[in-house]
Amino acid sequence: RPPMTVTRVLTGITTSGIPHLGNYVGAIRPTVAASRTPGTQNFYFLADMHALIKVQDPAKVQRSTLDIAASWLACGLVPDNDRVWFYRQSDIIEIPELTWFLTCVAGKGILNRAHAYKAAVDKNRAEGEDDDFGINAGLFMYPVLMAADILVFNAHKVPVGRDQIQHIEMARDIGQRFNHLYRHEYFTLPEAQIDESTAILPGLDGRKMSKSYDNTIPLFEGGAKGLQ
Repeated sequence: RPPMTVTRVLTGITTSGIPHLGNYVGAIRPTVAASRTPGTQNFYFLADMHALIKVQDPAKVQRSTLDIAASWLACGLVPDNDRVWFYRQSDIIEIPELTWFLTCVAGKGILNRAHAYKAAVDKNRAEGEDDDFGINAGLFMYPVLMAADILVFNAHKVPVGRDQIQHIEMARDIGQRFNHLYRHEYFTLPEAQIDESTAILPGLDGRKMSKSYDNTIPLFEGGAKGLQ
């Protein structure tokens, strides 16, 4: 009998705030269900290095890391040694190491087209500022770190929203260039996995519930008073 093909699925959770109801219906609930799919290996990580791009308060990142880890476990994620790995990004020292290797093959032109960087530049232009005013190198290099997150485990599938598809395409481009330059298939080229049925909750202001808009309803914190 041929060996069963195993699909590696990878998902990152940025530790920049308190988990909210939008996170639950949009990410936690479907991911916990998917983690039980036969024939898969599932990698879920707390993206504390990504959080540093926007949050320079170490205590807040640490608190968020613990809150998010507890929330995912409370909602049913069960780590094990065969199919489900749940880890903190900064604990895997090979990720920043691989980020540098990939940085040395990534084209700057590709990074110039990243949505988050372009949006920051457009905002500066609209406000009459220099293009790169207030933009740190972490925001610019974000796609390379994300590529390292994915490629280090040779993930096949990465569940993302439509606004994140570009990052998976960039990870493919960077991985493919590395394979070509060093003449070996070191990295599996990942594919974006889009779930059209993923629920989106409106926040307190009617926009999509998001920590970026500060319009969230906490998942656990605050008890009945916080929920009200």
